[in-house]
Amino acid sequence: MAKILIIEDTENNRVLLSRRLKPRGHVIVTAEDAEKGIPMAVSEQPDLILMDIGLPGIDGWTATRRIKDDPATKHIPVIALTAHAMTSDREKASESGCNDYETKPIDFNRLFEKLDSLLASKAPPSANP
Repeated sequence: MAKILIIEDTENNRVLLSRRLKPRGHVIVTAEDAEKGIPMAVSEQPDLILMDIGLPGIDGWTATRRIKDDPATKHIPVIALTAHAMTSDREKASESGCNDYETKPIDFNRLFEKLDSLLASKAPPSANP
């Protein structure tokens, strides 16, 4: 079970993501913009962040850079969520510090694979002798 922070300005998308992730055992916290989401990343210490890129005010690129520049949150994997599917957008996501990238409309099977992979790579090593 992982805690996932969803930073997404569209309520329907927050609800859809929450409804798809909760049955997989994840605890979901949400923010409707970066101004709320960045401090929540610090206070909630989620295991992963799903970051909408087209946020009002502070965009997702800038929000991700701020999260990755903060020693308290730089370890948290971020998956960019965007309607843009250009190669340059994927490169910009990487340059901003995003660990992965998913286009909208979301392919949930592909998103779950990315999420599971990032969470597995974050898991502490097994205690097997």
